[in-house]
Amino acid sequence: MDPIALLPFIVIIGAMFLMTRSAKKKQRQAAEMRDQMQPGTGIRTIGGMYAVVKEIREDSVLVEIEPGTHALFAKNAIGAVLSDEEFDRITNGPEGEEFDVDTVVPDDASSLTRDEDDASSDAKPDLRKKDADGDAAGEAGKQEGEESADASDEPKGADAAKADTAEAEDAKRDEDADSK
Repeated sequence: MDPIALLPFIVIIGAMFLMTRSAKKKQRQAAEMRDQMQPGTGIRTIGGMYAVVKEIREDSVLVEIEPGTHALFAKNAIGAVLSDEEFDRITNGPEGEEFDVDTVVPDDASSLTRDEDDASSDAKPDLRKKDADGDAAGEAGKQEGEESADASDEPKGADAAKADTAEAEDAKRDEDADSK
């Protein structure tokens, strides 16, 4: 066989060897890190939770998340063993300040709505279809409760007639578009 024909296979086998070697090295480092754990050591789980190791078992670790709250994690779920200084800095803040845990989260969405003082409850948005002129159904964007000089000159039935005419024209345009 020609050695040049074997070259691609040799390169592929060499790449696979290097990849498995680096993966084994990372696994060995993770195992050494987990072996450094002792009761009282601060850790970070792979999910991002910080806790203090209370007890180390064969395949699991009992940790204290906060005073009086314990959880059992698999050893493989420990992402990092932290030094005491780093753990204190992360859990207590950069200057030893505690996190503000007195924040109140509402149980419902009532506090998320605007107050009655901010907006009048009578104001209704104009949801009517706009004509080609940009007028909302012939009324030029007026709210229903508003009065103007033009509206006072015409009887109230005229607005309803204009709206009916606009609806009829829209229906006719829709029929024409459908027939094409």
